[in-house]
Amino acid sequence: MRKRYPPTLKAQIVLDALKEEKTIGQLASAHSVHPTQIRTWTAQALEGLPRLFADEGQAQRALEAEYARELDEAYAEIGRLTTQLAWLKKKSGLEPPARGTPGADRARG
Repeated sequence: MRKRYPPTLKAQIVLDALKEEKTIGQLASAHSVHPTQIRTWTAQALEGLPRLFADEGQAQRALEAEYARELDEAYAEIGRLTTQLAWLKKKSGLEPPARGTPGADRARG
């Protein structure tokens, strides 16, 4: 079974590692964590730091664009399904042909 570490403990260990007051081996021994795990967490933290200072408006615009794209796809799907339903009703005979179409007069008579 894997041991799980809370995010606050990971953050504290990474901060200690970045301070470089103790070696990775000393930190690993003090917290009962493998040194490779500390290096991995440190790399993840350093990789994620630029996102902390990224333009929040850019993230909001990306979310809005994604929402608009999904909304367009949903409306397109509704249009396709409506067309298919109308075609199926027409072909199954559940819906009488529209007036003025060829064969409409023969269907009544």
